Formats: sequence, C-alpha cells, structure tokens
Amino acid sequence: MRGKRIIAGAAICASWGQVASAIDLDITSTDSVKSAAATIAYGMMSYYTGNHTGDNPGNLPSPYYWWEAGSMFGTMIEYWYYTNDTSYNPTVTAAMLSQVGDNDDYMPTNQTKTEGNDDQGFWAMAAMSAAEMNYPNPPDDEPQWLALAQAVFNEMVTRWDDSTCGGGLRWQIFTFNAGYTYKNSIANGCFFNIASRLARYTGNQTYADWAEKTWDWMEGVGLISTDYKVYDGTSDTDNCTSIDHIQFSYNQGIYLFGSAVMYEFTNQSSTWQARLEGLLNSTDIFFKDGVMYEQACEPVNTVGTCDTDQQSFKAYLSRWMAATAKLVPAYHDTIMALLKTSASAAAAQCSGGTDGVTCGEHWYQSYDGLYGLGQQMSALSVVQSMLIDEAPALVTNSTGGTSQGNVNAGSKSSSSSEVITPATSGDRAGAGILTALVISGLLGGVGMMVTGS
Repeated sequence: MRGKRIIAGAAICASWGQVASAIDLDITSTDSVKSAAATIAYGMMSYYTGNHTGDNPGNLPSPYYWWEAGSMFGTMIEYWYYTNDTSYNPTVTAAMLSQVGDNDDYMPTNQTKTEGNDDQGFWAMAAMSAAEMNYPNPPDDEPQWLALAQAVFNEMVTRWDDSTCGGGLRWQIFTFNAGYTYKNSIANGCFFNIASRLARYTGNQTYADWAEKTWDWMEGVGLISTDYKVYDGTSDTDNCTSIDHIQFSYNQGIYLFGSAVMYEFTNQSSTWQARLEGLLNSTDIFFKDGVMYEQACEPVNTVGTCDTDQQSFKAYLSRWMAATAKLVPAYHDTIMALLKTSASAAAAQCSGGTDGVTCGEHWYQSYDGLYGLGQQMSALSVVQSMLIDEAPALVTNSTGGTSQGNVNAGSKSSSSSEVITPATSGDRAGAGILTALVISGLLGGVGMMVTGS
C-alpha cells in the first residue's frame, strides 16, 4: 500500500453519546429517527478497531470478514446521507481509502488471496453510494469514488466466464479457493448492481448492456425464477443444471435496486417494470406479519441459527428497498409500509446489553440476546430509511454529481496480470461470504497456482 494513503481514522468521540435506556422511536418524527439512528450507529461503530493504534484501518476484528467492513462503511456513508452527521466521516473516508490496494480496485494485498467477487463488490457498491449521494470526495491525490467503482466493474468484465454455464461470474476469483466452481447470485448481483448504477450515473450504455447481459444469464440459468425469486447459486461441475433454491434477503434486494435503476435508465421500459415489480412482490417471503426477517435461518429456533454473515443480510434488503422507493415513486408507498413496521420492530429489539440499547436479531420478538455488528447494521439501515423522503435525490454526473471517474480504471489489477499463490491458513482468516453450500460440503476448490481470468 502506498505511503501516502490515509492510515488512521478519527477516534470515536465521547460526544457521540453514551446511552442508558431502550431506544424510543417515533417514525413520524425526524428528530426521533435521527436520535435513534445515532444511538444505533454508535453501537455499530464500537465494533470497529481499525482506528486503534497498531490495527489495520478498514478491517474488522474476528469473526467479521472483510466484505462486511465494506458493507459497514457503506452503511455509514448512508448514515451521513440521511442525517447530515459528519462526526464519523474522517473514520469512514480513511477506511474506504485504506483498502483500495495498490491498483485502486479494492484488491488490497491483505485480502487478495482469499477475496471473492462478492467481497470486492461490496466495497465497490459502498464507493458507488458515495458517488450517488455526493459524499465528500477524497483529496485530489487519492482515488475517487466513481473511479473505484469503475475499476471493479472493469475487472469483473474480464472475469465473465463463458467456458461453462453459458457465462456468469464465479463466486471466487482464483481457482485455489473453495467455491471457485460455484456461480452464485450475489457475485453476479454485485456486478449487475454496479453496472446498472454506473449506467445511470454516467449515461454510458456499455454499463447498461452488461446489466442486461447479467440479468439474462441469471434468468436463463434459473437463478431468477419465472416468479422472480432469486436463488442462491449453481455449480459449473454439472454445467449449472442444478440450483440451490435457498433464498437470502440480500440476493433479492441487490437485484431489486439494480432493476429499479435500469427501469429509470430505460425511461420506464415495460420490461424492467415487470422485473422490478416481480422482484418487489417476491420480497414477501422476507416479511413475517409485516416485519422483515431472514427466513432461511431466523425462524428455526430462538437461540439463533443465522451465521455471522447472515445476521447482516436484512441491512442490505432495507437499504435497497429504501433506495428503490426513492428512485421509483410508484412503489414508494408499498415499500415504505413494510419498512415502517420493520423499523419500529427493529428499534424495539434494541433494548438489551449493558447499555440498554444493544440491538438483537429477531425483530418480531422482544430482545433475544443475539447481538453483534450485523444486528446493529441491520437495525441502523432500516431505522435510518425512515428519512428517505427528506434525503436528497441520488445524483448523476449530469444532476450535480461531483465524483470523478476513470473508464480505464482497474486495468493494472493483480487479478488479471500477476500469478497469485494459494492462501495460507492465516490468509484465510479474512475470507469472504460463506454460504450454506460450504457447510454442506458441496463446494470444492482446485489447489493450483493461476493467473486471474
């Protein structure tokens, strides 16, 4: 990493508030929502140690993987967008820049050997949010938000793999990582989401073409069903003829917002309207009595069966539903009705811990004692979404966007130009998202040295 990188964020200040009672949320009051969001954000950022002396900026401690750090900073960019609270900006900006890597593409040397397409994608989507929300730009001698998203897009284009299954992105970048044979919805969803948003922001049709291509592949292989359910993934070991039908909320959400963006970009085409509406209707599986839940793992029992990654998934569905409501007013009321009941329930869950405001997992229950960074991020995302109506419009480069781009960014990436050796056991401590297929042993890696495709 270059010496000029910003390597230390501002410490979390005591002035951000110590709290000692359960969160009381009035979703009709801007002040109440901002106060609740501030309390939850403080709790979430207390998990971050990257601004401690000797720690690595941008990283989270175990058991949280690198991708979730990118997700967390994306959430904090949105926190600024919703609340205008700049207190965390120095920390967030420092973290976002500390992990860009030597080629300004979110492939830092501390992660490259274990990094998957989805891991890189979550950091790029955070940068894309910064561009769309006009989050303060980095110094001129640092990589810029839009260019970072473009770099990741360009690298994902080079990884599109027609050798099996008629195309698609693999979950993993390198053959020696378990999951390389898996072509999953979240890796392709990151690509689809970034491509659609770049098309909208820049007006460049090439990005839209790749969004269309990704959708067509997902639909063709069966990962998006005829009734718009998004399934987890498939393996190229059988040429993607069998599908893992497990459904996670973040998969549904990532295609929902990407489709909303494409609907707007195509001047409200009937094709994208049908896709958007179908995806929105199929979110119903993630709501129980109007309250959001992770149906694949939350209802099994009350002691908690969602893994560390899955505990944060509701954050992304919340974020992308709110963004869809902002972008496509026709679906605003339908979406916000669900987010409002979920926000109230989530705030009520934030009533545990020694501080009295720690957030639990099951929003449809009283505080369940299942706390962590993912639970805080999920609660923050849905609570601050109550401010979407008063938040500024998402900008483009023709409507006030100031982030500078680089259409050729990412061309010098290690993912396409250098030989990368397999990770050691120490390297694997920073590995990316784990799916149910890893646990069931259906995934396999090939242990060999490769160059990225």
